[in-house]
Amino acid sequence: MHAGMKITAFAAALAATFGTAYGVGKGVGPVVDEAAPARHESHSEASPQSGGGGGHEGQEQAPPGGLQISESGYTLDLRTPRVEAGRQTDLSFVIRDGGGRAVTAYQREHDKELHLIVASRDLVTYRHLHPTRAADGTWSIPVELPRAGGYRVFADFTPAKKNAENLTLGADLAASGPYQPQQLPAPSATAKIHGYEVQLDGGLRPGTAGELKLKVSRNGRPVTDLQPYLGAYGHLVALRSGDLAYLHVHPNGEPGDGTTKPGPDVSFTATAPSSGTYRLFLDFKHAGEVHTAAFTVRAGAAGGGDESTGAKDAHESSDSHGH
Repeated sequence: MHAGMKITAFAAALAATFGTAYGVGKGVGPVVDEAAPARHESHSEASPQSGGGGGHEGQEQAPPGGLQISESGYTLDLRTPRVEAGRQTDLSFVIRDGGGRAVTAYQREHDKELHLIVASRDLVTYRHLHPTRAADGTWSIPVELPRAGGYRVFADFTPAKKNAENLTLGADLAASGPYQPQQLPAPSATAKIHGYEVQLDGGLRPGTAGELKLKVSRNGRPVTDLQPYLGAYGHLVALRSGDLAYLHVHPNGEPGDGTTKPGPDVSFTATAPSSGTYRLFLDFKHAGEVHTAAFTVRAGAAGGGDESTGAKDAHESSDSHGH
């Protein structure tokens, strides 16, 4: 697992797969600020994806991911571009190669063939899902989006080819129904979710690597027995407000490496591709359940350091996606 923030490019069909066997679909429920809290189902499998390009000072950065539907000869073919808000719908897609063929062989990244992210354009709703892949290369998973409006879907995967690069392809998804845009939550240093409190220390800086440290506590006591999720004690995704550029942040260390403890602190090294406002989504697992804390972070102008960072209280609700 890399220490730096992975920034990957996107194309238009959410997916990531590997091998010829059927994938097992599981999902982490959405973060929805306006919804009542509910718990995620527990997960026994997980895997963060590697994105392309590091982000350390003095090194050339790869462009932000998620902004393209095609990249390096691969295309995201989103077969369900529209859904109805509040109604469960099977979201399906295919990753196609340069010849238009469905891709059926992928490298496994941290126990998962594919990481599927669905986020609303206003960054209020967020979901991290693991769809099921059929033998013909079609990926699918049931989703129920709570509000009408525009969404972005991201497929993070690595094809099973020698020297293949990790890719993140992105496509637009529309949810029909009465639409009422939500305001991005203001920055704050603390997020509360399902009885847990997560404290954020550190910030994003454009073009400069910096540490983001998140401390998890429950009922006023530090949580020191976090469980591995996606191959680590925490999984972090950042989305840039405005265009939803996708930033995959990898934790510093991994369980069993002798340097990482199971809480209360989980640290990440991250580099923002530009100044602006970002929404951070931290998934962590405790007592067999996965929770998501959401933070609004502002990255300052290059060379000027970072501005205030933090999180608005985030509530999550879950869909059941066990297959």
